[in-house]
Amino acid sequence: MAILTVTAGNDGAARHLCPPPTPGKNGSHAMDEIDKRLIAMLQQNAREPVAALAKRLGISRSTTRDRLDRLQARGVIVGYTLRLGPDYAHKRILAHAMLNVDPKRHEGVAAALAGCAGVRALYAVSGEFDLIAVLEADTPADMDALLDAIGDVDGVIRTRSSVLLSEKFSR
Repeated sequence: MAILTVTAGNDGAARHLCPPPTPGKNGSHAMDEIDKRLIAMLQQNAREPVAALAKRLGISRSTTRDRLDRLQARGVIVGYTLRLGPDYAHKRILAHAMLNVDPKRHEGVAAALAGCAGVRALYAVSGEFDLIAVLEADTPADMDALLDAIGDVDGVIRTRSSVLLSEKFSR
């Protein structure tokens, strides 16, 4: 990356308008604004062609491909996913289940929930609860059964659930 240097002021000192990238872990470089914009574009549409991404970023296709490869090699991008269309997604029942867990059984609870098809994500959190599970089911009866199954997992002390009614926005 080129560094743009301009001589300014009466002292004749060089001023860096574009400082060199900051090295990160393992000698890799921190993300710049183009990397951040590229990631945001992919979060909106992970299937957008590299040529279209390059055009929107104002850089060449090969530079865009190099940036994608570098972000993947560094583990910043670890995969691509899909978003469900509103007609299908609105038919699904989503909920968050907050769980208090016996600290000695935390790993066992996480492993048990990883085996439940209706558990989409599990987060360790601070505060009143220990974990929050993101749940998905086809019907209210399926959600009820999933919540009962979670409550029966050895090590789960208490749960509190909230069914999601509508999505206001998603990024």
